[in-house]
This record gives sequence, structure tokens and C-alpha cells, in this order.
Amino acid sequence: MDARADLIDPFHRKITYLRVSVTDRCDFRCVYCMSEDMTFLPKKEILTLEELDKACTAFINLGVRKLRITGGEPLVRRSIMSFFESISRHLDSGRLEELTLTTNGSQLSRYAKQLAECGVRRVNVSLDTLVPEKFAKITRWGRLNQVLAGIDAAQDAGLRVKINTVALKGFNDIELFDIVGWCHARDMDLTFIEVMPMGDIGNEERLDRYWSLDELRSRLAERYTVSEVSESSGGPARYARIEETGQKVGFITPLSHNFCESCNRVRLTCTGELFMCLGQEDKADLRAALRNEADSDGALFEEAIRDAISRKPKGHDFDYSRQTVSGRVSRHMSHTGG
Repeated sequence: MDARADLIDPFHRKITYLRVSVTDRCDFRCVYCMSEDMTFLPKKEILTLEELDKACTAFINLGVRKLRITGGEPLVRRSIMSFFESISRHLDSGRLEELTLTTNGSQLSRYAKQLAECGVRRVNVSLDTLVPEKFAKITRWGRLNQVLAGIDAAQDAGLRVKINTVALKGFNDIELFDIVGWCHARDMDLTFIEVMPMGDIGNEERLDRYWSLDELRSRLAERYTVSEVSESSGGPARYARIEETGQKVGFITPLSHNFCESCNRVRLTCTGELFMCLGQEDKADLRAALRNEADSDGALFEEAIRDAISRKPKGHDFDYSRQTVSGRVSRHMSHTGG
């Protein structure tokens, strides 16, 4: 299929980055992402791997150049490697510049080598603590040694690993320099993320845990020289360099510094819902168009995508500045895709 006109939103931002959740299921129950007793979606509502491939291909034909696979935990989806193997054809053709994923690391020992063979060059691993007991507490079901083994496997397979750490006051603030030093020693990039008000999982506790990255960065500056860098990975992070070590550290700040003005991404859920903004409730249901048997050339699906992009808002409204959580959204992070 020939390339079509690029996707441009109402604020003249080109959409080149698609995050796709391939499952709402996960083998962890991280406290800021899921309820402990989650009710997962029925199988009939979940897009098949073939449908996910069709949807991703349509977006690539419309100018998407970066595809990030998320979940839940994407690597717990049955036969997920067949999806990576299929979608890698767009890397071979040059239509897709990057295929990557965000994972909790639990299944990397099993899949890292295959991911590399499919053209994946880097992965983001979510890891909020280096203390086994604290890791078990925040993930509820997770085992730190399993994740560390997965990171070993990823690096052995030649994958570049970036650690994503949610900044949590009273939890991992005392580990700040340990995490920074550990990532430096293993030659891994590191990004800190402010906790976001998503899902009904105890928002008052989350308000207490909110740690502004302005404060975190000030703490870093007490020990290190922290310099701005202009580099961008195509995502929402702003980057700095720790001069004493040379390592790059990212900061994703949906609350303390809104990053919406340069937003180039949308999120497709495993049920075919397209969220044009992580922090807004508006969505477009693309599943009906995707499953329309009369749409043999994909024209209706393309029209549905373009209509959705025409509704992409200027930004989100997350705000922790008051003693209540405003601008929060009702869905869990695992539903939209991490």
C-alpha cells in the first residue's frame, strides 16, 4: 500500500509515535497501576494478533515511525512473538524506524534473544526499587531476582536497556543515588516518572506518594552536576546529563511540567480504543471499523483514524497542586498501556 498523507492533529503536531497495548493482563499488580483483584477483559473484546498487526500497519502507512508495544505486560500475551516477527517486516522495508517495548522484565529471560532477532534494539524496563522486599510490596506478586535476570538476558542479547522508575515519596526517595549508581555501573539509561492519577486504586495514598521531579532533580544536584541536554527520544521525557558519570537521565513530568506542546503520540488499547491523550477520557472506538468485512481496502479504518486524530486535545489536566487529585481519569494505566 502506498503511503498516505501524514496524520496531523488540530494543533499542527504530526503523529509519528503509536503505543499499542497488546493485553490488559500482567503477572504483577503494581500498586499505582492495578488493583490487586483486577477484573480482566473477556477474550472476545480483545483484538487478535492479526487485528493488531492490521491496525499497526494502517498507522505506519499514515506516517507512524515509532511503535512501542505495551500492556499490561506485553510478553505474557500468548504467541506474542508471532506478532513481533510479523510486524518486523516494516523495519525491513524502512517504513518503520523503531520497534520497541515497555516491560516489567519478568519474561525477558525467555524472549530477549527472539526480540533482538525481530529487530528490537532497545527495551524499557519498569523498576522502582532495588530492595527485594520493597519490590515484592510494590508489585504485590513480583520477584526482583526474576527481573534482574531478565535485564541480564536483554543485555546479553545486545538490547539497549532503559530503566523507568516511578518517583514515590517515602518509598524509593531514599534509593535515589543507589538507583542512579546502579544504572551507571550497568551502562543503562534511566528515566524518572511522576506518578499519575489514573484508576481507582487509592488516590489519596498516591497523593501522599507524589514526588515532584523538580524536588528529585534538586536532590541529584546536591551530589552531582546536572546539565540539560537537547536530545529527544521521540517521547515525553526531558533529558539531563550527570557530568561526573556521563550518564543520561530522563524526566517525565506530566504534573510539574506539562509536556503536551510537542506530543506526537497516541495510544491504541488491546480492545481497539484509541486514546488521543493519556490524561483525557475522550477515545475513539476503532474496533468496529477494524472488523468491518466490507472495508477490504482499509479506507473506512483510515477514515476512523483520521477522525480520531482530529479530536486530539491540546493537553491533559493532571494536577496535584491541591490536596485533592484533580484531572484524574477513571481507567487503570494497564488498560491504556503503560
